[in-house]
Amino acid sequence: MKKSFLFFILIIGAAITLYAQEMSADAIVRASRDRIKSNTISTRSRMVITARDGSTSERLIDQYSKDGPNGSRSVIVFQQPATVAGSRFLTMENPGRADDRWIFLPSLGRVRRIAASEGSGSFMGTDFSYDDISSTSRRVDLDNHTLLREETFSGSNCYVIQSIPKDSSFQYSRMTQWITKDTFIIMKIELHDRRNTHVKTVEMSGLRDIQGRQTITVTKMTTHAAGTSTTITNEITKYDDPIPEQVFTTEYLETGRAR
Repeated sequence: MKKSFLFFILIIGAAITLYAQEMSADAIVRASRDRIKSNTISTRSRMVITARDGSTSERLIDQYSKDGPNGSRSVIVFQQPATVAGSRFLTMENPGRADDRWIFLPSLGRVRRIAASEGSGSFMGTDFSYDDISSTSRRVDLDNHTLLREETFSGSNCYVIQSIPKDSSFQYSRMTQWITKDTFIIMKIELHDRRNTHVKTVEMSGLRDIQGRQTITVTKMTTHAAGTSTTITNEITKYDDPIPEQVFTTEYLETGRAR
């Protein structure tokens, strides 16, 4: 009986390994995008911006994300310091076309739409661009994905996948992702510009179990030519907390009130 049970376990394990080997690059990237099941995500994060000379500045931000009938919606609210407090940024995913993006800056006193052509611009003086901020929900079918190889990164066995955008107006010519084979967590992304120069690197760490979900809590973006970096550390993460629909509106950006 024990031998039969062990044999069964070995067969199942072999089948799972074979399935993973046969997964397409598209399927691996989709699994990494869809691995956390949650209707909403609420976070409070500390953002540390490091200049070339090593000096730093900090910002405290809240982010609210929610699935919708046409895709995900996300709002970022700057809480501290006073120079950026009250700034708010809204992204709404659209099937078959570019995301809608708006920003409210207290100094302007109005909501401004971010055009697709502004995607490469710096987001609030950080190393992240507007496109980078939206990339976590980037649709798999917007890129051509190729499995380059498998290798170990930071102690984990990873798929190394190259993703080339189908739209030539996107700021990057290619993105190379290290995705863990067992959990489909993205550990690193190398970003190349339209001249095929390696301009930025994203590194993920601080893996924690939060409400039964394996969650990355630290994301670091490095801009190589500038010698700068921005590190976002999630101090609080909540899954499936109710978020009012009114949060995902330009009215909320302007007033900061969900009504």
